[in-house]
Amino acid sequence: MKKYLNTLFVTTQGTYLSKEGETVVVSVEKEKKLQVPIHTLSGIVCFGNVMMSPFLMGHCAENNVSISFLTEYGRFLASVRGKTSGNVLLRREQYRRADDLLVSCAIARAILTGKIANCRAVLLRAARDHSEKLTDSGVEKTTKWLSASIEQLGRADNLDILRGIEGESANNYFGVFDDLITAQKDNFKFEDRNRRPPRDNVNCLLSFLYTLLMHDIRSALESVGLDSYVGFLHRDRSGRAGLALDMMEEFRPFLADRLVLSLINREQVSEKGFTRSESGAVLMNDDTRKTVLVAYQKRKLEEIEHPYLKESVQIGLLFYIQALLFARYLRGDIDGYPVFIWR
Repeated sequence: MKKYLNTLFVTTQGTYLSKEGETVVVSVEKEKKLQVPIHTLSGIVCFGNVMMSPFLMGHCAENNVSISFLTEYGRFLASVRGKTSGNVLLRREQYRRADDLLVSCAIARAILTGKIANCRAVLLRAARDHSEKLTDSGVEKTTKWLSASIEQLGRADNLDILRGIEGESANNYFGVFDDLITAQKDNFKFEDRNRRPPRDNVNCLLSFLYTLLMHDIRSALESVGLDSYVGFLHRDRSGRAGLALDMMEEFRPFLADRLVLSLINREQVSEKGFTRSESGAVLMNDDTRKTVLVAYQKRKLEEIEHPYLKESVQIGLLFYIQALLFARYLRGDIDGYPVFIWR
């Protein structure tokens, strides 16, 4: 399973990827920079002006290596994947349950419970680690509000009510997110969540990491035979990976949000690593993007005790474990989907 941690990120503009035997060759201006055996990879993520030979695309598809193309901003454009794996009966059961609004509501409730609980955990951890700097903030009040929101989820009986609770929770959580930034306050000011494109440095980091998270979760879902486009909280919409967006909810606070805070507070990123276009969009430069990618990969190598399995696992494998647990739930092997809750 360690192969799932191996993703090749290509950020240098003008890079060309090609196939040579059983390897991926990375070239810049016709000069070979890197050569990687295909069997060591689970995915390739290309940012901006990165080209690839059709022979390599086909080879990746045959070897279950997913390819994702993104803009320099980190906005998803397209993906190349091989045959859908897994039992067709699993996917048919997924479709049947997605058509049942009561079942969809129950699954969405579990997912949102995990998301809000993990948002609350992020605030509690920050309050513990930076108690002297957060004495006058609204963090404590927000943690109590999020606890009440979790109780409200248990009484919600339709998707619209669940979405309303989630929306209010997100507004309150991000309402105190700026308080969690304890360094470089002048250059990393967070006022609200904005995207497409991000208009400040903090949102630029958040959007970029959410995109990386989406790539990993889609790969995990499809590796166990699930259809990443058929969700329960996020309903069917052309071109939208609904189930991947569903499962992202439980990981956003724990993995992406916390990593953004660490990068800023530990001064691993700085103001000079960001530029603003005439349209107001904020973009990371190559060095900052590489810093974020390295930090993300290192974080995935860290270990944590899985709350359901009660075993120590690498963070990078959590997506695959949750995908497997969701598949087991759909098959009827377990009574409910055990959402990931960080403790």
